This record gives sequence, C-alpha cells and structure tokens, in this order.
Amino acid sequence: MKKIIVPIDFSEHSDYALEVAAAIAKKQGAEIVALHMMGLSEAIINRNETKETMEGVFYMKLAQKQFVDFLDKEYLKGIKVTDSVYNYKNFNEINEVAQEHKADLIIMGSHGSSGLNEIFVGSNTEKVVRTSEIPVLVIKNRIKEYGLENVVFGCDFESESLKSYKKAMKFFELFDAKVHLLYVNLPSERFRSTPQMQEKVRDFLLNSGSADFENLNKVVYRSAYTAEDGIFSYSNKINADLIAVATHGRRGLSHFFFGSIGEDIANHSDIPVITFKI
Repeated sequence: MKKIIVPIDFSEHSDYALEVAAAIAKKQGAEIVALHMMGLSEAIINRNETKETMEGVFYMKLAQKQFVDFLDKEYLKGIKVTDSVYNYKNFNEINEVAQEHKADLIIMGSHGSSGLNEIFVGSNTEKVVRTSEIPVLVIKNRIKEYGLENVVFGCDFESESLKSYKKAMKFFELFDAKVHLLYVNLPSERFRSTPQMQEKVRDFLLNSGSADFENLNKVVYRSAYTAEDGIFSYSNKINADLIAVATHGRRGLSHFFFGSIGEDIANHSDIPVITFKI
C-alpha cells in the first residue's frame, strides 16, 4: 500500500479518519493525501472582476492555512502528508482524485444519515462509496492505534461478487487480518437449507482459487430478516473491529428502488466499514 486519501472538511469526523489513516500508514509505510474540496462557484473562479478574483484567492489561502493548522497533529509525525485542494463540489469526484494519485484506499469520516435526508439526499459517505473504484474505509468514532485484525466479510457468494471477494482477501493479507466469512440467509430472497447454502459457498470458493477453498469450513451461516441485521448481530457477537462488504455502486433510479447493502451498512454502522466495488 502506497497512498491513502483522506477527505478533510476540518470537522471532528475527518480528524477521526485522519488518525486511523495515520495508524495504517505507519504500519504499511504509506503516504497520506489530505484532500479538501472547496466548492467555490464558477462565477468566482471564471469572472475577471477584481473583487471576485480576490475573493477566490482569499478562500484558497484560507483553506491552505486551515490545512496547516489541521495537519499539525502529533499522530502524523514521521508520515509523509500531502495536502491537496480541489474546487470539486460533489463527493463522487473523489474517485477522480483517487485515480489521479493512484491511491490504494480512501478513509472517510462520517456521521451517517437517516430518515428523509438519507432517502432523497444521501450522505457524502454514500456518494463516495457508490462511485469509488478503490476500497473505502468509513470511520464514525475516534479510534486510537487502529488495526485491521478481526474482520467480518459479509458476502452473498454470487458469481458477480467474485472479483470484489478476491480484492478484499488480497487487501486483508497486507494486515495479516483474521477474516470471518459470513453468509446471511434471507427469507426475502430464496431461503436455502444448510446443504444448499454450503453447496453455493463451495462452488464460489472453488471458482475463487484452490487456496481459498480451505476457507470452506470457516464460513459462518446466519439467518436474518435483512442482510444488515445478520451482519451487525454477528459482528457485535465476535467484537469485530471491521465490517467488509461489496457494493454494486448503483446510481439513479436503480439506486432509489434497489439501494445498496454496502452503502446502507456504511451509513448505519458504528463499527468501521470497508467497501469493495463489485
């Protein structure tokens, strides 16, 4: 792992994310790219009037000064930190920044979202999770000396999830993490008997590679009314320090009607969540 992107809005939640990024960067020898999105109007940027030009310069310098103050943290000592200021307005543009920097991971602080705001607007975290091509780690609370040690990976073991599964397993190898593979049996879909679930998982792991087939007897099976309930209850039971899920990254009407389990879990979980794009 070489680069970690941390979106910064100078809030306590972005501080939580930055501290976790520091802990991971120290263990992996990675660089942190601290990203601030100014969101200035096009009028301020493009108009030639002296007043608007000076206003744009003022906001740029203000952001740079805030960065200097915000990044003056003891936990960042010894880590290479690059501050980047973009005038993006939409958080889905963070994926473009990640591609530009060839980043390996995005770590984002979030306070979540609920109710009508979640349905019609959605949190900034959801927008990043929905569009990012690289893993997104979502942090809700302050965690000192964070380590990716005990991970619950909720998987539907469908063929379309094979790519994200392989990405996740390769990612967790970097941290020598213990991964608990979890299959949640849902009544709203095709409810399977134990032999049927085992057969499905066996076929999935065989297609993923011979080494992964060794995990067959380590898969945990739980029945729940929703995938969220099943993943949360098991994660709390074993005191997991991370939940991993795959996300479809649906947009538009498809997202409105079908949603995304990955985004919902990232939005609602108090346990850190990492998502992998299907």
